[in-house]
Amino acid sequence: MRDEDVELVIIATPSHLHAPQTIKALESGKHVVCEKPMATSLAEADAMIETARKTGKILTVFQNSLFNPDYLKVKEVIESGRLGRVVLIKIYYLHSFGRRWDWQTLKKFGGGELRNNGVHAIIQALSFIGDKDPEVFCDLQRTLTLGDAEDHVKVILKARDAPLIDIEVTRACAYPQNTWLVMGTQGGLVGNRFSLKWKYFNPEDLPPRQVETEPTPDRSYNVEEIPWKEESWSITEPEYWGASAIAFYQELYGTIRQGKPLAVTPEMVRRVMWIIEKCFEICRT
Repeated sequence: MRDEDVELVIIATPSHLHAPQTIKALESGKHVVCEKPMATSLAEADAMIETARKTGKILTVFQNSLFNPDYLKVKEVIESGRLGRVVLIKIYYLHSFGRRWDWQTLKKFGGGELRNNGVHAIIQALSFIGDKDPEVFCDLQRTLTLGDAEDHVKVILKARDAPLIDIEVTRACAYPQNTWLVMGTQGGLVGNRFSLKWKYFNPEDLPPRQVETEPTPDRSYNVEEIPWKEESWSITEPEYWGASAIAFYQELYGTIRQGKPLAVTPEMVRRVMWIIEKCFEICRT
């Protein structure tokens, strides 16, 4: 902290230390990258943001999932409009089966899967919702963990004129599901971190139809052929791992050295902390 040649401090300590150490670094005249989760409470996050404002130093949080190659491709496909109005997005960020017994399983250190991995999916979800404050449903459970914090997380976010977002992070899934499932009015997308596929159609390619009240022939149900167009994307594991971290720091370099806008602002991550606090409130009642 006393070295004047040091411009940037990375806080990568246990979660309960993020806020006090970030504040100390900012007050020492350093820019700060804080590891996720930003803090253990919304009040701590607000104190960090206020300190950054007062000191005029850059504060960002290592929410590198915003640079994950699969997320960027999903976002590109959705924003292209090919899938039509998106109805539902499932983000099963971590599906695994196994025990953990390290410090991240303990509440006193700010542990638990909601803060550890849930934050990655939540910040992705908020980018699909936009600026609206969503309704929040949450279920937190201890399943296989040896600690006292949750290792099974279910979060559902609902906002007006936005897709319903279904998030899962769990250590209790013996049959892991795909990371992504997107449902739209003109198609859908499915896949994982390394491989995605999506199909869609042009509504103008369908024949005109109207509601009919007469019985269908042979009492059959309505069915028609959809003229699907299908595309895919893939990335190798060596290409994938590390890509998001590199992109995060390239963006940060542009902010510090070239004055570019900060890619991951503390205000963005404050919204994640707001969701987390809502989840804990819901699960205490």
